[in-house]
Parts: sequence; C-alpha cells; structure tokens
Amino acid sequence: MLQKLQNHININFPHLKGKKLLLATSGGIDSMVLLSLFHKLKLDITVAHCNFSLRDTESDADEAFVKATCEALEIPYYIQKFDTNQYALDHKLSIQLAARKLRYDWFSELLTDKKLDYVLTAHHLDDEIETFLINLTRGTGLEGLTGIPFQNDKIIRPLLQFSREQIETFAKENHIKWREDSSNASNKYLRNKLRHDVVPVLKELNPSFMHSFQNTLNHLKQANNLLAEVSNEVYQKIVNSNNDVIEIDLPKLLEYENYKGYLFQWLKKYDFTSWEDIYNLVNAQSGKQVFSETHIILKDRNKLILFSKKEKSENQEYFLNKNQKTLKVPLNIKVSKVDNTSNTSNNTIFVDEDKIQFPLVIRKWHEGDFFYPSRMKGKKKLSKYFKDEKYSLIDKEKQWLLTSNNDIVWIIGKRDDERFLANDKTINILKIEI
Repeated sequence: MLQKLQNHININFPHLKGKKLLLATSGGIDSMVLLSLFHKLKLDITVAHCNFSLRDTESDADEAFVKATCEALEIPYYIQKFDTNQYALDHKLSIQLAARKLRYDWFSELLTDKKLDYVLTAHHLDDEIETFLINLTRGTGLEGLTGIPFQNDKIIRPLLQFSREQIETFAKENHIKWREDSSNASNKYLRNKLRHDVVPVLKELNPSFMHSFQNTLNHLKQANNLLAEVSNEVYQKIVNSNNDVIEIDLPKLLEYENYKGYLFQWLKKYDFTSWEDIYNLVNAQSGKQVFSETHIILKDRNKLILFSKKEKSENQEYFLNKNQKTLKVPLNIKVSKVDNTSNTSNNTIFVDEDKIQFPLVIRKWHEGDFFYPSRMKGKKKLSKYFKDEKYSLIDKEKQWLLTSNNDIVWIIGKRDDERFLANDKTINILKIEI
C-alpha cells in the first residue's frame, strides 16, 4: 500500500513534495493509517485533531490518543475542542453539518495562520460508495454520482483509491493502533445504515464490486466532464452575465431539444429544488418567479433572469444633506458647486440649487411616480418610462432615484427632470455625479 500511495502521489499529486501538509486526524483507523503512511514517506506533516465533545469521555480519550501518538512520533499537532451541540442549535444545523463546518473552518484558519499548504483527509473508496448511495437515495444530478473528488482547492484526499479492507489490512500488518468510534456501530445515521446493511449485500452479489464501482465512477466522471464542456459552450452563446445578474435568452435556449438539462446544469449551484416549476417558467407569463434560499429566477418577456435575493430592493432611503460633498451608499455620489454646465453625461447632472430642497433623498421607485423628462413637454409616469425603455422587472428594482421633496430630480444614470436643471439664468449650480 505504501508503494502504491507513493506512485499515486508521484503521478497525481507531485505538487505535494516540499509542501507543508495538515493531516486531519480523528484517531480512527483511516486517519491513523493516513498518518502512518505520510510519516513513512517522510513528508512535512502536521496533525489537526477536532474534539467535537459529542461522546463525553470517549471524545477526550480520542484527543489524548492523537496527542500521545504525535508526541511519540515527534509530529507537530494542533487540537481544537468544540461545543458542537450548541453550535448546531445556534445555527439551526444538524450535528453532522455543524461538525463539518466547524472542522473545515478551523482547517482553513490553520492553513492561513500557520502558513501550511494543504489539508489531507483520510476518505477512501468505501466512503465514495456510501456518498454515491446517499446521493442516489436523496435524488441528484450526474455530478452527485461522480463520487468524492481527489482534490477541492486546498483539500486533498490521497486514499480514495484504497478500500476499507486494504486500510484495515495495512493497519494490522504494521501494528498501527487506532480508536474505535462507538457511534460507527449505530444505524442511527443513513451512512452507517448503508455501510452495515447495503454495501455488504452489493459485495456479496458481486465479489468484484469494488473494482466495478471504480470503473463506473471513472465513466461517470468522464461523462460529467464532457457534459460540463458542452454546457459551457452553449452557456457562452445564450447567457449574459452582468454584475451577479444572469439573463437567459429563451428563444435561443429553445433551439436546443434538451434545454431542461442545460437549465439544470446552469442553475443547480443556486440551491433550487422546484425544478419542474423552473422548467415551466419557459412558457409562463412575464412576472412568474421561482425561489431558492438565496436566489430568484423570473420570467421577463423572452428572458429568464436570475438574481440574488439581496438584489431585491427594500424600501430603503439614503439622505444627501446640504453642503454634503459625497455619499458612498447605495451609490458613490459626488456633489460640488461649479460655475458652468460643461461635460454633461449620463453619470452627471447640473441642477439649480435654489430649486431643490434638502435633504435630497435617494430611493427606489414607487407606484404613481412621475417626472418631467428633460427636452420634452409635460410629465410622464415612471412606469411608462420603464416600459418605453424596455426595463426588465429586475432593472426596475435596481434603479435608484434622486428626489427632492419626493419629486424626481434624476433617474440616476439615465434621465434627468426638466424642473430642476440648471440653465443660463441659474446662479447657484450644483454638479451631481456618480
């Protein structure tokens, strides 16, 4: 196993040589074998152990065991104790998710603070099988069936090609000590139930199951990579992304028979779950929306528009007081007194200071708003202006207005109001620019 790991590193992880590696070490058989292997390979390793305080004295005994092992091998180590139950309650997470977040957040801190390069975990082939089955039972796309990646940014899993049986054999042959986690014997968690009740049956049905599963995973990964390439090519043709807002051209999308598959590929990372509702948006009326925890996708004429919920405007108002020269939020605005009205642009207006009332207010539009467009006669409803300018629903929600006594002075960056503009007779000219 040691030689196979050495070859695996030479071929797939040559960048580990000469790097400072942080080994996630629980004290269980998998992580203790990982520790032994990398110690034998004489790589620069440091151990990180998390005590999640979930098994009373057992957790403390695990901590003491890892500490004693590291000191005997003269390996530097860091130990962190967490109140996982309280963290899960405070953040409304399951115990498993809370432990995962605590663990990886701490690992990330250690990499930065201690100037380490990578975190190594002891995930192995049986973990991949269990993850595959978990995703399969819960429902997933192709990516969810491709197993655990060998590397995610700074997280590396060098034992994925080895089975639990191979790890156990190596541990026994090399007299490696480890701690048994009593919770692993319980079927309380789905992963344990699959490990104890399902995987053994699959191995019994097919003695070569582990090898067959590895081949299947490789085929699925290749298929997923191919899908990603094709999906990205189509994305470039029909999707426009600008400032965290994504617009999907529906007529172009519908040229593809498998348009639902493309929508799934592009939108899955935004945590949507109501996929049929999203597919139905294609033929829905304008204004129809589907929500995830973090994002909204809406139908707007011939587009689907995706944006973050934080983009959705609230009834916030920002004030610009007399003699105030700058405003940073919600826009970067500069105000100055000038002698003339040269250098006009969409990002600049010149107003008659004597015609406005302070404080000026920056806000979003309200139903019934109107203004007097410059270079035109009469007033115009803002809703009509938006329609004529072909504003999408998200464009309307993102548009800021500069107002004086609730009258529109400027549709910021777009159009100014004739009533407040400086002219040849203006004595006090204010230049307002973004």
